[in-house]
Amino acid sequence: MTKSELIADLAAANPHLLGRDIELIVQTIFDEITAALSRGERIELRGFGAFVVKKREARTGRNPRTGETVDVLEKTVPFFKAGKELRERVNRNGGRRRRGEKTSAT
Repeated sequence: MTKSELIADLAAANPHLLGRDIELIVQTIFDEITAALSRGERIELRGFGAFVVKKREARTGRNPRTGETVDVLEKTVPFFKAGKELRERVNRNGGRRRRGEKTSAT
């Protein structure tokens, strides 16, 4: 699901709200999550999951094309850990896809 699909689904489920208001709400939520992560904060949405920033140490990597060793600098990356309720709901659904949705193998 893309952000525009999310906004369209929310607009269909909430006809009393204007589309531009829903778009503003969704964008504000994403902006707040992004800002908190950039400050190194943890965001926990009970039942859904938690967003955290993880530190990856500097290491020596390898260029897959040439085989040459390359120094990879230390960096921080965003990480999402699904909450218990989200995992249970996904597993209860059996991993079924919507009609017409492609798998990575096709």
